[in-house]
Amino acid sequence: MNVLKVFAVLIMTAFILTGCGGDSGNPITNTIGNPTPRDFLDHGDADIFYFDGLVYSNAADVQWVQELEYEPGEQIGEITRQTDKAMLFKDGTANKLPEGTKLYETDTPAYIAIVDGDEIPYLKMVEG
Repeated sequence: MNVLKVFAVLIMTAFILTGCGGDSGNPITNTIGNPTPRDFLDHGDADIFYFDGLVYSNAADVQWVQELEYEPGEQIGEITRQTDKAMLFKDGTANKLPEGTKLYETDTPAYIAIVDGDEIPYLKMVEG
């Protein structure tokens, strides 16, 4: 009988503690795993593309990226679709880059999209 009371108290405590978990309501900070196109498109004026299962975000305004010295390396892909609907994103999709834009890796963390001769840096968005 004593064991049953202890077990009941433990179960009630587990329910109470589970119900008290904090949730800030911010889907970007509550994301588990790598960010998705929806995480960016639902919040702000994103400039992203999706390639090889990852989101890449425009980094032209990021100070340390502006200071990088790089040369475009091997072409990793091309934009094949443009949409602003997260559910339609698949590899090769962008929301701002035009179809046919070539994507290149560099010897830095930046990836390059070349549009009308201009090199636009993008960063891979990964968790952690």
